[in-house]
Amino acid sequence: MRGRIGFDNEKYIAEQTAEILERVKRFDSRLYLEFGGKLLYDYHAARVLPGYDPNVKMRLLQGLRDKADILLCIYAGDIERKKIRADFGITYDADALKLIDDLREWGIHVLGVVITRFESQPAAVLFKNKLERRNIRVYTHRYTKGYPTDVDLVVSDEGYGANEYIETDKPLVIVTGPGPGSGKLATCLSQFYHDYRRGTKSGYAKFETFPIWNLPLKHPVNVAYEAATADIKDFNLIDPFHLEAYDQKAVNYNRDVEAFPVLKRIIEKITKGESFYRSPTDMGVNRCGFAIVDDEVTREAAKQEIIRRYFRYRCEYVMGFAEKDTVQRVELFMKDFNLGQAYRKVVEPARNAALEAREREKGNEGIYCGAAIELRDGTIVTGNNSPLMHAASSLVLHAIKRLAAIPHPIKLLPAYITDSISHLKTEMLHEKTVSMDLEETLIALSVSATTNPAAQLAMEKLKELQGCEVHMTHIPTPGDEAGLRRLGVNLTSDPDFPTKNLFEP
Repeated sequence: MRGRIGFDNEKYIAEQTAEILERVKRFDSRLYLEFGGKLLYDYHAARVLPGYDPNVKMRLLQGLRDKADILLCIYAGDIERKKIRADFGITYDADALKLIDDLREWGIHVLGVVITRFESQPAAVLFKNKLERRNIRVYTHRYTKGYPTDVDLVVSDEGYGANEYIETDKPLVIVTGPGPGSGKLATCLSQFYHDYRRGTKSGYAKFETFPIWNLPLKHPVNVAYEAATADIKDFNLIDPFHLEAYDQKAVNYNRDVEAFPVLKRIIEKITKGESFYRSPTDMGVNRCGFAIVDDEVTREAAKQEIIRRYFRYRCEYVMGFAEKDTVQRVELFMKDFNLGQAYRKVVEPARNAALEAREREKGNEGIYCGAAIELRDGTIVTGNNSPLMHAASSLVLHAIKRLAAIPHPIKLLPAYITDSISHLKTEMLHEKTVSMDLEETLIALSVSATTNPAAQLAMEKLKELQGCEVHMTHIPTPGDEAGLRRLGVNLTSDPDFPTKNLFEP
């Protein structure tokens, strides 16, 4: 199935845009559209829907930019505890800054940043100051009094009314933010409340990608979404409100279903009895399922994503970032589809490469790491660690040599370069090991390419590694992880540490 397309971006853009504009027409002057999921770089969607453009939502917004403003929400608690966005390895506040820059590059203006549940946390105050001194408007919203039980207090000047109103003259306001729990819904409803107090009949809807409401509950694409959110204990279910209202099965997830009765009451309280929606599925704008053009290939891609999540949570568990029940939950998803670790083709070759390293260095104590990559043509290439370089470094050099058809005896890194790096690391920087991580290896390769035609030819093949599957027998070091992330591979690893040391600089 390699190379087959499962998703039609142009059909999706056309259908989703039409649906959004139809929602705008339903209200007098303004629609607040909460964006669920990632606005940019949605690599989860790209992995489970082959052919999906990770930036297709931004392309869609470009077509609406004359009609839309964007508000960016971030939860103060996420800033304070330095929550990390895993696919980039950066904190949520750094991701917010990056998103503003990315939106500007796409020609889309950010109206302002809303720091939600703000209680003057020190890190949140610093973040606010940083933005304001770069001429970005910042709004602070505190925890909504009475939410969710006391609707009368929520819908009052002490509840939503306590938040500063954000002025906009566009018919569409996109409300987005890094990750779940960023306060997007509360921001939408706060604006919604103020509009009705001012005599403006605005509306609310939710831009959704997952779960896909018109796919079966246990379709692998929807289960892959459950696996992706296993750490926050999200789960999919048949929307009971939609089933009762329309006698139609639709898939939604627990938080939206649980929140719907309260949300419906809040909307009716604000509008004095008018209700827009009969179910949480009604609230969603999601035409993703209608753009799937090959169900078989998306099923297979989603199964692979479930396995990737399993490996990731196992590693997060040993590092203390995840709980045991998160791992166990994803294990159950794998059992549902009869998936084993070896179903991921690069797992066993990586483990065999580690065994080969152990045999090669027989008699020497140490940790032997293996790595494997599946190239676009289906070829498996392996690498392992040595006194000179990490397994990730060996793997990438072997892969690009294979792609460039460079014979094995030809060296990409001549001795004078590796000897110089060894001298720098041990004699100048007083490091204990010479072995180069992937970031160091890529820099060395670029230096070698200035005088070595083989290295130059091989270096040009690095871009062909993007989207390839990689497995390592040990958790990558920071330098390896950063290098692999920049190459754009889909990485998994076994839950073993690459060194016995507790501290690694």
